[in-house]
Amino acid sequence: MTGTPPPSPAFRVGQPVRVRAADPPYHTRVPRYVRGHTGLVRAVQPVCELPDDVARRRSPARSLPVYSVAFAASGLWGEAPSGTGDELVCDLWECYLDAAGPGGATDQ
Repeated sequence: MTGTPPPSPAFRVGQPVRVRAADPPYHTRVPRYVRGHTGLVRAVQPVCELPDDVARRRSPARSLPVYSVAFAASGLWGEAPSGTGDELVCDLWECYLDAAGPGGATDQ
């Protein structure tokens, strides 16, 4: 079988990443409440077709690495009364993310 090998992941587990704040005029799988926030990569998932491209009937749809990114709930919505340190984990495609930079602040 021939073809293009899947792209190598740009980010690694434990790396801080920032979600791009873009608000595109088309379907996107980036929840509005995580846009512009920084979280930590918890897992690197397999390469998968980008739903944005599929919804727009872009052919071929890009296949990109997917990351499970953890965000501190307090960074998204403010501290909970119990101070539980809860977090939200969101699966995000690579094109939605930028490296947060060395020593970059996170919402963690």
